[in-house]
Amino acid sequence: MAWRGSTSVWDRIFASLAYLLPLVDVVGLLLRVGLQNTIFGEFPALRVVLVPLLPLVQIYFGIPFIGLIVFFVLFLLVVRNERVSHFIRFNTMQAILITIALFLCSILVQILAPVPGTTFAVATIANTIFLGVFIAAAYAVVQSLLGRYAEIPALSDAVYMQVR
Repeated sequence: MAWRGSTSVWDRIFASLAYLLPLVDVVGLLLRVGLQNTIFGEFPALRVVLVPLLPLVQIYFGIPFIGLIVFFVLFLLVVRNERVSHFIRFNTMQAILITIALFLCSILVQILAPVPGTTFAVATIANTIFLGVFIAAAYAVVQSLLGRYAEIPALSDAVYMQVR
């Protein structure tokens, strides 16, 4: 239930769209590491959900600095804009923080990937990161579409501190 007032259908849709950012980033991580066949082999149902994102992933990673531009646009024009509803600002900030956590975890994967003999470890870490981000984003999208604030431990507390 929304604790800062009711949410309209458009607020719910726009709030859930913010979670495309971490989903696109995590699919891009799998593509960069080359593990997309592994995760889709283990979880074939994910192919139905994530294959439609592939054109968006190609555009996102095809344009230089687009990730930085999207971050600043979302942060400055949505999160810091008091005229946008609190529900949308909360979910956008939470999607940004999930993406930042994903970026920090992907540094570990990129460090370990070139080291010989770490193929299994890299695959395990990348799959764990993927599943964590996918589950968090899917949970948040469902909660957003229902008009509820997605409470993810520790992450939501940080979001509440950022969004007034």
